[in-house]
Amino acid sequence: MNLNNDRSVRKLKEHESIPYSLLLLADETKEAIDVYIKDSEIYVLEIENKISKENKIIGIYVLQSRDDNKIEIKNIAVDEKFQGQGIGTFLLKDAEVRSRKNGFKTIIIGTADAGIKQLYLYQKVGFEIFEVKKNFFIDNYPEPIYENGVLLKDRVMLKKVL
Repeated sequence: MNLNNDRSVRKLKEHESIPYSLLLLADETKEAIDVYIKDSEIYVLEIENKISKENKIIGIYVLQSRDDNKIEIKNIAVDEKFQGQGIGTFLLKDAEVRSRKNGFKTIIIGTADAGIKQLYLYQKVGFEIFEVKKNFFIDNYPEPIYENGVLLKDRVMLKKVL
């Protein structure tokens, strides 16, 4: 399968189930997702299973308007079987194009201070750190969260002017 030619992002339809299994790759709890999902737009990347001819969602991102000029990527995730193939970069660029077309001037995204892969990816595509929310993961989650063996404490916020 050539993912470069088969990539198509679409908005999740209202009658479709929210793909929590993917969203939980980037957020720790369903409860945390439910806080932002109700006033956000969900976009999915599908591929066709060549054998069953059914589509499978392999990537997702969630956009939430912050004000007339700023939009936030609240969640972005790629099925673990498809990671490392440029899909995350593709989704970020799709979110930027979509946001720009809708009149937003700035796009923001947040990640954990220990999210080395995420920080690298976001900065590689032009996002810049503008804020660190101290003790975010300690104050907002009931249980300690570890990533790459490190206790998550702070949330790093990045932005990109569109």
